[in-house]
Amino acid sequence: MDAMAEVDRRALPRRMLDAAVAAAQPAVCLPPHLPPRPRGRTVVIGAGKAAASMAQALEAHWDGPLEGLVITRYGYQVPCQRIEVVQAAHPVPDAAGAQATTRVLEAVRGLTADDLVIALVSGGGSSLLVAPAPGLTLADKRAVNQALLASGASISEMNCVRRHLSAVKGGRLAAACHPARLVTLLISDVPGDNPINIASGPTVGDPTTCADALSILDRYRIDVAPGIRQLLEGGDGETVKPGDVRLATIETRLITAPQRALEAAAKVARDNGLEPYILGDSLEGEARDLGNALAGIARQVALRGQPFTAPCVLISGGETTVTLKGTGRGGRNVEFLLSLALALDGLPGVYAIAADTDGVDGAEEIAGAVLTPDTLARAWALGIRPRASLDNNDGHGFFQALGDSVVTGPTLTNVNDFRAILIERN
Repeated sequence: MDAMAEVDRRALPRRMLDAAVAAAQPAVCLPPHLPPRPRGRTVVIGAGKAAASMAQALEAHWDGPLEGLVITRYGYQVPCQRIEVVQAAHPVPDAAGAQATTRVLEAVRGLTADDLVIALVSGGGSSLLVAPAPGLTLADKRAVNQALLASGASISEMNCVRRHLSAVKGGRLAAACHPARLVTLLISDVPGDNPINIASGPTVGDPTTCADALSILDRYRIDVAPGIRQLLEGGDGETVKPGDVRLATIETRLITAPQRALEAAAKVARDNGLEPYILGDSLEGEARDLGNALAGIARQVALRGQPFTAPCVLISGGETTVTLKGTGRGGRNVEFLLSLALALDGLPGVYAIAADTDGVDGAEEIAGAVLTPDTLARAWALGIRPRASLDNNDGHGFFQALGDSVVTGPTLTNVNDFRAILIERN
């Protein structure tokens, strides 16, 4: 294989990632979903990694008065003229997020039926839109959030707990907007695109219960402050349920989702002569287990021509989990990729990328990494033991040492994880 061919094979998965991110930009997907102007005021609120770019797109296409504020992750701010943008911490909430959430609630107080609230909600909103339930503190919320992130719980399980410990999630923000009309514009970052799991569902009714949240904490053996257990056991943390009269004037619009991003990436593969196969937009489970499973499929394609014929690209999205046991730097995409590398064991002709479309894999300002057939060989040559790196949950340390990290910077959107495995003929 010549050097140019090698560069092309390394570059194509990254181009597919870039196409997936571009397809999910608010400037592209938000304008068609704007509601008509109201007779009264238009108040914009929101939270998430895409909240600021959504606000900017809204301003560019709204021909009437606007006011309000949105909360986004540090570093994800973009210039807005009429909508204030506040930055706060993700994935563990901070005081800036709590203070900004108080202001969001104040912004929708006292509205009338003639007014319109546009809520801009995207992934990351669970930690950015933070208001502890009565009797709880921000420290309580932070401790639970950190424990959930390390437990291996799925995103839907984590968000169920978050909803029941909040004064704003689980439909409570929608109730606060009543009697104004509320239109929520959603960018999904969760498997299945269920609105109750996007930013923990602040503007939609929640069918889950305090008992559900308590069972999740018990399932993962998460110790919580006595006040949290009391809140859940007594039912005082119950959320706003579907059918509540305060939700009668809400409308929820999903403006983009992981599937759309995967289809954009598939087009790049097809345009470059490779048949793409989308395996699913909502693959979940332990990152290392998914790495093993997809390595088995890739090996069967490369060596047996089943169930697909190479050359081809296997594309998938979703959100895996990592049960932390080591002291490494994470995150779930690089853990998947390192597990994939170990299972493939240097199989010729297989290249891959795994990255978070928001540009942040775990707590690192690194989106993910790329894999080549010589990844393991290069690691051994540097004295790095791949299996030890995986056992220590140190995917970022592993791929950064090889120079194979993918750094995008803030992408200003978030449609979950992106994975592509390019398989040549063997």
